[in-house]
Parts: sequence; structure tokens; C-alpha cells
Amino acid sequence: MLKERSLRARLALFTTTAVGALCILFSIILLFVINKVATQNLTNEVSAVGDVVGYYVDRGELVNPLPPISNKLIRPVQVVDPHGKVVAATRDMQHQPVMAHFFPKSPHQAASAVVCHSVFPSGGCHVIVAQQVYRNGDWTIYSAAPTLPLYAYPVVTALLVAGTIFFMIAAAYGARRTVTRSLRPVDAIRAQLDHIRSTNMGRRVPVPVPKDEIYRLARSVNQTLDRLEDVLEQQRRFCSDASHELRTPITAIRAQIEDALLAPEEVALSTLCNAVLPSVERLQSIAANLLTLTRLDAGVPLEREILDLAELVTTELNNHQMSRKMARDLEPGVIVRGDRPRLRQLVGSLIDNAQRHASSTITVSVRYADSDPPLQGKVAELQVIDDGAGIATNQRETVFQRFTRLDTARSRDAGGAGLGLPLARQIAESHGGTLTIQDSDRGARFVLRLPLPVRPSGD
Repeated sequence: MLKERSLRARLALFTTTAVGALCILFSIILLFVINKVATQNLTNEVSAVGDVVGYYVDRGELVNPLPPISNKLIRPVQVVDPHGKVVAATRDMQHQPVMAHFFPKSPHQAASAVVCHSVFPSGGCHVIVAQQVYRNGDWTIYSAAPTLPLYAYPVVTALLVAGTIFFMIAAAYGARRTVTRSLRPVDAIRAQLDHIRSTNMGRRVPVPVPKDEIYRLARSVNQTLDRLEDVLEQQRRFCSDASHELRTPITAIRAQIEDALLAPEEVALSTLCNAVLPSVERLQSIAANLLTLTRLDAGVPLEREILDLAELVTTELNNHQMSRKMARDLEPGVIVRGDRPRLRQLVGSLIDNAQRHASSTITVSVRYADSDPPLQGKVAELQVIDDGAGIATNQRETVFQRFTRLDTARSRDAGGAGLGLPLARQIAESHGGTLTIQDSDRGARFVLRLPLPVRPSGD
């Protein structure tokens, strides 16, 4: 909650700062424009004063001090004769030197400039306008007025300051209110997540009506919860099945040992060992497969090397005691890159599965083939086909789930632990390949496809 309030405060502060900066910038620009316009108007007024004085000069009615001018046009004025001497001035400029030393470019134009010096009794900077009148030479009339400050109109300045403060407060309030309303669905999502536990994974976070970023967040959270629920359910089922599978051989071992203890003189050690050994081997197989699955789940890197798939399959077939007729169609030179022990384990699992369910014959083939998505181009393909009862289409993915075995022909009496095929598929996927069950005239047809090794660009 502290983080959420901090987020609201940060966004409100940022919005307020941004709005304040924009308002201040706008106010400065507006004041500058108003000052420029006011200065231009002031320059025009000063020029009007010069025009009035020029009228007296042109008529030869010049007196010193200059005659009274309209109260609205009273400005410091000096009249300079063609010799550069001040011959007339307003009362406030009596006995002062020339206020400026610039001239208009022509008698019909006026020149203006800002001059800052102590000639003016009021001090400060003044806008000075120079105008010329011709009477037995060029006479120059200088008229001036104090420059205007940036805040030429205090009322406007006060309104801008008040407006800036108002907009900053309104922006802060609006931003905080908007963020609070926007984060309200996030609060609901957080509250719902706080109530979700591993024992109550069926609950989902509320999805807001507006299809915005929070709507997409809520949907993603619910999809993640769906996946977590599936994973937890698989984990529970896996633990239950693993416990059941381990309990069967352990129970058998316990029963055999207890029988031997009840009548030790009637049980030979070799007989007991031969009776217990299959259960121990079953435990060892389950433990080894679980360890391999755990490593694959954890993404332990594989030791890859260049392998001839036909040669690897031949080696694995020769190491198996075959109880069914074996038909081989192994194309030599089908090269893949992978972990030899893992691929041998994959091939062994497919052969063991085929032997358990074949009626008489198992067909194994290795060749190059055209791939289906997600693979592209040519691939190495291994097919293991048995002539047993086959697998129904709607159960072809079920057999790849851990500790899953089908009824009828593929029953628990067949002796499998339900880990071979899931392990084989995971090994295939860890090599970037696929393991699927495809249609067959009779029995089950397992198809392994592995990508070919990438050749160097110079080959």
C-alpha cells in the first residue's frame, strides 16, 4: 500500500511540476509578447511627441523651455540644432547634455533605441526616438520615455500568477484522482491474489471492463494462474502416482522378506535374492527415470556430439534381448547431433514399449524425411512400429503423461512404470526434436524426428 501511495504521489508531483513548468513558460512568453507590444505602443507615443515638437521647429516658433504639451504626451524632449547644440528642452531636461548621439537615416524616418545613462533625472533606461526637421539645416528632435518592465501590466501578471497556481493545484488533484481510480482495479487484483493459496487455486482476479493495460494485466494473471493450477495438479498427480509405483515393489520386497523371516530354514538365500531382485530392479529403474526427468526439467545442459543415428539404433538393438521378431530398415549415414546416453535411453524406451505390446513383429527404420512444423527442412527420422492392439487417437497424447498407462493391452500387467514414453518425449524435445504417435495399419507407430546438425558455412 505504501508503494501504491508513493506511486500516486510521484505521478501527482510529476504532473504538477510539468503543468507548473508549462504555465510558467507560457506566462513568460506571454509577458514578453505583451511587453514588446506595449513597448511598440510607447515608441509610437514618443514619436507623436517628437512630431508635435517638430511642428514648432518647422514654423520657427521654438521656445525654451518647450511650450506645454498635452498631459498625455509629456515626455523628456531635446531639440538639437545643426551644430549639435541643445537649443530647447522640456523643463526636466534643462542644462542637460544631448541624451543620444544617433540620427535617423533620412529626414522622413525616425530612429529609436534604448539608452541607459544618468542624463535623465529619473535614471534608468529610456526608449529614445530621434527625428529630423529641415530648417536652414537638419535639426534633430530627441524624445524619450522610461522603458517598461516585463510586467508592464500588473493586473495581467497577477492573473498569470494566480492562473499558474490554480492550474498546478487542479493538475495535482486531477492526476491523483485519476491515478487512484486507475489503480483501483490493481488494488482488487492484489487483494484477490493475497487470498489465493496453493489449496485454493480455483480463484481468479477480477477483470476490469475497460480494455486497457490493467485489463490485459488481469487476463495475463488469470492465464498464469490457470497454468499454475495445471502444474500443481500435475505435481499432485505425479506425487500420488510416484508413491503408488514405488509402493508396489516395496510392498513386494517387504512381503518376501517377512515370509523368509517367518520360516528362515525353509528359504534359501539365492531363492530370496532371485525373488527380491526384480522388485529392486523396478525401484532402480523408477528412481533412474525420475532423476533423468528432474534433470531435464531443470534444463541441465546435454553433452552433444555428432552421431550416426542408424549406428546408435543398431547398438541399442544388439544390447536388447529381443522377445519378438525384429525387422530393420536402417539407412546408414543419417547424422544427428546429441547426447549419446540420452538418445540411447530414448531408443531403448521405444523398443521396450514395442516389445511389451507387439504381437509378433517390431519394425525399426531410420531415414531422412521431410519435416512437419515446428521443424523445417530435412530431418532424421526414427520409426518404431509394433503389430499390437495400437493406441486410440484420443489417447495418443495421454501415454506421454508421467505414470500413465492405458487399460486393455497396455495395462499394468505389461510391467511398465509409466515413465518410459514421457522420458523419451522429453529427451526428444531437449534435442529440439519431436516424438509423436502416427496412424498405422496395425499397432502403434512411434515417430521420432530430430533436426540435422548445422554445417559450417564453408562446407
